Amino acid sequence: MIRIIVSPEPIDLTAEIERAEAAGVGAVATFTGIVRADDGVGELELEHYPGVTERALTGLTQEALRRWSLAGATVVHRVGPMRPGERIVFVAATAAHRAAALEACAFLIDRLKTEAPFWKRERRGDEAHWVEQRETDVGAAARWD
Repeated sequence: MIRIIVSPEPIDLTAEIERAEAAGVGAVATFTGIVRADDGVGELELEHYPGVTERALTGLTQEALRRWSLAGATVVHRVGPMRPGERIVFVAATAAHRAAALEACAFLIDRLKTEAPFWKRERRGDEAHWVEQRETDVGAAARWD
């Protein structure tokens, strides 16, 4: 089962983990990304292209299901303005065994960082700037090629 949510609503971590565990398989691996206050960031705003972003995330989860024979995969991603300490993304992979769930979860977050069409803008006081893709993210995603 694939579940993709792109929304400005806060991520309910407890509900998402319970939903993943309800699959009744042996392993659930999750990742939760949190907005950081690096260098005085007061707000992070994410924009996306509705429809296109969801299709890209669905494609990534379909690839993960094929590669690791998962029971399911979930990606919940926030858009809009967020403050440091708020959840920005939740990824879950469910499988019969931990290795597949852990690898698929890592694959999903690595590829999401480089392939999902999101645009990030950081605000520090009265200044705002767009965030460029990091070489470390590109390198992390490349390991799955």
